[in-house]
Amino acid sequence: MRSSYRLVRLIQSHADILAASLEKKVQRSGQFLHFRDVPAHDLRERVYEIYRHLGEWLLSKSDQEIEQRYREIGSRRAQQRVPLSELVRAIVLTKENLWEFLQGEARTNPATDVKGELELLQMLEVFFDQAIFYATMEYAAEIARVAPETGALQAA
Repeated sequence: MRSSYRLVRLIQSHADILAASLEKKVQRSGQFLHFRDVPAHDLRERVYEIYRHLGEWLLSKSDQEIEQRYREIGSRRAQQRVPLSELVRAIVLTKENLWEFLQGEARTNPATDVKGELELLQMLEVFFDQAIFYATMEYAAEIARVAPETGALQAA
């Protein structure tokens, strides 16, 4: 478990680098056409917040707090007319970006505790699964609220 805490602190201390890396990946990818309409600071701040407070989210935040946070994100992206597929892809890319970072750290520090890493990976998997679930749930709710008014919002 000590190794998990060490890795969480490592992620938190590199939150700015991780957020910048993800922002570049989103900007370069053809999979995020609608995210280009989202203010850059909005995406970067949300991602930075995830990485910076990851330890809290994994170790002390309740499911209700994670639900609230990702419902807010789902609603915001629906209001910004980001397709659901891009929202889910962005959350998955946030996780993949983190994996790449952790793999790089494992290569530079091969004496890490495998059990601790597996514990962290399991916690991260659950966290990101919850993030996708709650974000898409609220995204769908926002569509239901807005679609009758605009007739244009689609969950593509």
